[in-house]
Amino acid sequence: MKKIIYRKFLTDCSIFFLISLLATSTIIWVFQAVNYLDIIIEDGRDYIVYLNYTLLNFPKIISKILPFAFFFSFSYVIAKYEINNELIIFWNFGVNKISFVNLFLSFSLFLLIFQIILTSFVVPSSQTLARSIVRTADYNFVEHFVKVKKFNAAVNDLTIYTENKDRFGNYNNIYIKKSTNDNNFQIIYAKKGIIKNENNAKLVLFNGENTTVINGKITSFSFSRSEFNLSSFTTNIILVKKTQEHRTAELILCVKSLTNNKNDTEEIKKKIRNCELKNLDNIISEIYKRLIVPLYLPSLMLIALLLIVHSKEKINYSKHRFKIFLIGLLVIIFSELTLRFVNTSFYNNLMIILIPVILSLFLYYYFLLKFKITKAL
Repeated sequence: MKKIIYRKFLTDCSIFFLISLLATSTIIWVFQAVNYLDIIIEDGRDYIVYLNYTLLNFPKIISKILPFAFFFSFSYVIAKYEINNELIIFWNFGVNKISFVNLFLSFSLFLLIFQIILTSFVVPSSQTLARSIVRTADYNFVEHFVKVKKFNAAVNDLTIYTENKDRFGNYNNIYIKKSTNDNNFQIIYAKKGIIKNENNAKLVLFNGENTTVINGKITSFSFSRSEFNLSSFTTNIILVKKTQEHRTAELILCVKSLTNNKNDTEEIKKKIRNCELKNLDNIISEIYKRLIVPLYLPSLMLIALLLIVHSKEKINYSKHRFKIFLIGLLVIIFSELTLRFVNTSFYNNLMIILIPVILSLFLYYYFLLKFKITKAL
């Protein structure tokens, strides 16, 4: 009978957890997908590339949402069972509260391992694949370079605008601003223009004016025909791996190389582009986020299980439930805030690592003490 009770409760919690995790992740994914639309499409890549790129970002969203969805789901189901008087039935059937805690603590440890695998292997691999798809996809950047009635800043230090485009491919009233810094820039206006892709991509301009400012000195001239070279410009989309896209083993190897002053640093830099001393704190923070933040999952489970300590008849259960939810939420926020304090100091990072471990041990000791006393009474 106890196995049936455990199985039913764990099944209900798991189903609600998966539903809330996938539902919340999907909502966030939709919002992100809308933001990615302009980034991917504006340089000429097709919608298949866009769809694949956004789908491959889904594991990253899941990894971020998982702790909150986990705590919310289990605390909600536990509270629901208590309100519906189902927990009292469990206890009357002889279910030991410590055994109950141990079962769900074991489940949280399983989820902890899953989260580490997700953040250390699945997410970096999916992010690498997403960037690889963008990098290798066929695209026509030049044809999407000029957009009607839109200030297009698809490349660094260059903005272009046109009022309209006729059916022959001619652009009317074109404005171009090219700048190297605040004191040096070039502004071009042309009544008409057309893109030519014969040898090098270029924008042929007609009947306009070119104004150049260099260190405050202004020069201006009119032209009947001029050419603006587009072949040297490329998309703003980053095509190389970011720190977050490297596997955890690679990042650890980078940290070891940088901190031990090994001679193989240059070799590692070829694999990890950002493997430099100036980025060491960011790399260590990324490792911490993947390996240490999941350690808060057992603590979150034990916080949710505080809902079984008191029955609804003995206390104001709604108030108690709100307090537990608030504590769990603060722990989730705290786990993310500790990222700010990660640095190259071993003892500092050790203290940060020990926080979730000590918290879990404290909560578990509280359960042992509480239920031992209750049993004795």
